[in-house]
Amino acid sequence: MGAHPAPRRSVPAPQRRAWTLPMIEVLDNLDVLYQPHLDLTTIEVGGVALGTPGTGVPRESLVEAQSPLVARYRGGTDLGGEYYDADGRRLTLDEVFDDAARSDGFLYRADKVSYKVRAGAVVGFAIYGPHLSHFAHLASYEELLAAFGTPDRACEDEAYGDLMGYDAYYWGARKHVRWDAWDDRVSLINLGAFEGNAGP
Repeated sequence: MGAHPAPRRSVPAPQRRAWTLPMIEVLDNLDVLYQPHLDLTTIEVGGVALGTPGTGVPRESLVEAQSPLVARYRGGTDLGGEYYDADGRRLTLDEVFDDAARSDGFLYRADKVSYKVRAGAVVGFAIYGPHLSHFAHLASYEELLAAFGTPDRACEDEAYGDLMGYDAYYWGARKHVRWDAWDDRVSLINLGAFEGNAGP
């Protein structure tokens, strides 16, 4: 009798390792905002990425919120914010944070960064205030265009015949850059699901 061939051993398929590149922290790499084409799945702002549950935004970093629960707000320079619901009941800050984070709203950090939340997930970032001093060397709207590139859409903002500023939209980065014509500076950059950022 002939020898039987040895049974074949099944060799497991090579394990596929999921290699993920580290996220780019925008607040540490503000130059990334110059890019007219930017994959927003590769960035985070203040450690928060798009798609993060609103409840995943670090609570200790937040100072204010906007939520559907709030019917009335009282605040001022020397007055801490007070929130009231439709029945006139004063809401705690935690109640407002929780509602904004779990539904639709905005979460505001003390350092002038805010997160737009829709259906309980972060869908956009807005950066304003001191972070934008990074772009203080830009002295005119023309210099902004030279640095950021030609926008897909640009609008002049006028009030009572005065030019207030320019709004430049870069659809490849789902980005809006606001130029303040009064102070000659970049006054706002937002990314993600804000009106105008994704094209017509």
